[in-house]
Amino acid sequence: MRSPAPQPTHRLIPSRFPPIGLFDTVATVADLEAVMELAEWTNDRLVKERVARLPQSEWVFGRTNSSVVMAAFLHAAPGGARFNGPDLGAWYAAASTVTAIAEVGHHLRREALARGLEGASRTFRSYMARLDGDYRDIRGSEPELHAADSYAAGQSYGETLRATGEDGILYDSVRHRGGTNACAYRPSKVLDVVQAEHFEVSVIVTEKRIEAKQLP
Repeated sequence: MRSPAPQPTHRLIPSRFPPIGLFDTVATVADLEAVMELAEWTNDRLVKERVARLPQSEWVFGRTNSSVVMAAFLHAAPGGARFNGPDLGAWYAAASTVTAIAEVGHHLRREALARGLEGASRTFRSYMARLDGDYRDIRGSEPELHAADSYAAGQSYGETLRATGEDGILYDSVRHRGGTNACAYRPSKVLDVVQAEHFEVSVIVTEKRIEAKQLP
């Protein structure tokens, strides 16, 4: 089954990453390639490889927050995420801010545990976006794709969908009961991206509770 994405969707990004980049400032593909070369933006081997994997028709540029969108695809986590492998990222977002906070809080707690810390805090800025297209809807089904401790099945499933030109996936949040998440595979369909609230998210490794404080 395919469904439209909930509108709007919400994504949290650590505040340490810059909100504006070179994709926001150019008007044509030729200009973008020249600016990337001038800025040595593709010196990072992995980023350069990911740019090559993304069709030029899917590059977004010359509009507000283009760089935020492109960064989601070009700066993938080393081990990938739930529905993408490490070779190319995707735009993950939630149907509500609460779900988005639960997702980043879970990963913040895992990071703190791996570093041997009792807890951790981090500031995030949130983005709202409209996701265009039709999404493969696996909510309420496919338990192996919603596994809490493994992305293996989800990555294989998701990359197969991406290879056939699918827009993305709607799925249940594993970290927030009742929440909905979206994974979008096409940057061109991540639209009307606007920066919203800032939050400080705090976790303690031995507790399930996640604290989120909206910042001025």
